[in-house]
Amino acid sequence: MQVFIYNGDIYCLRCGNTIRALLPSPSNPDDEASYDSDDYPKGPYPDGGGEADCPQHCGCGEACLNAIKLNDGRKVGAFLENPLTTDGECYVIEADDGEIASIWREHYFV
Repeated sequence: MQVFIYNGDIYCLRCGNTIRALLPSPSNPDDEASYDSDDYPKGPYPDGGGEADCPQHCGCGEACLNAIKLNDGRKVGAFLENPLTTDGECYVIEADDGEIASIWREHYFV
């Protein structure tokens, strides 16, 4: 999944584009070296932002435009489907058997 990096977090494509639309655009948004990701979202980048030690979800959390609605009514940010390190794979295997862990396992191991 493509993502944006902004203000120390990772956002799904839809939320990242929405954040970009709300902010003043840098003079050349295609030249990422000309601005900081704290000021304007950088990306989009492929692979959910890249390899990590755990599954990543959109930084907008329950306000994510692509939020996952859980059976208990809670919402979590979109699952970004990033690749995992070996530690990340262990994290998913050892995660509680909750609904989110099931989503992760289905993506990574099925």
